[in-house]
Amino acid sequence: MEHNVKIREKIWESVSSLTDEHLNTVVEEGTWSIAQILEHLYLLEESVAKQIAKTLVSEDVNVPEAFPVHLVADRKQKVDAPHYVLPSNEHQTLAELKHKLTTSRETLMHSIEGVSDDDLTEKGFAHRRFGTLALKQWVALIGYHEERHLGQIEEVKQALAKKV
Repeated sequence: MEHNVKIREKIWESVSSLTDEHLNTVVEEGTWSIAQILEHLYLLEESVAKQIAKTLVSEDVNVPEAFPVHLVADRKQKVDAPHYVLPSNEHQTLAELKHKLTTSRETLMHSIEGVSDDDLTEKGFAHRRFGTLALKQWVALIGYHEERHLGQIEEVKQALAKKV
């Protein structure tokens, strides 16, 4: 979780000085605004946290495979997000987005609170591209996923600066 916490702090540092107008500006057709990126991060974390909680109470055993989840941070390969983590086109404020992301982080923390390292390592569920990941890998994946999108946020900020 330490990596996840550090990346989330970097995200807040990156966006804290932006106006709500800047957060919601789409700089190029077919790309997301920073608000949409933040909403996507919320949707993914919330979805993973709920699936972790569900997996922990399930009798089913899905043996995790080894996958280097740190590769998720590599932005060289574009990946389309599944429909359930696609952001809306609604205008959102930084305060609303902070609340959403704080809530999803609390949901994640609650889902792994008091869980043994054995359960986090030996239980898992499927990722659509990487096979079955251990719950511990899913937690790490959230941080690397946010790191990936921090790079995207920085690119959007650079494009916004050119527009001004």
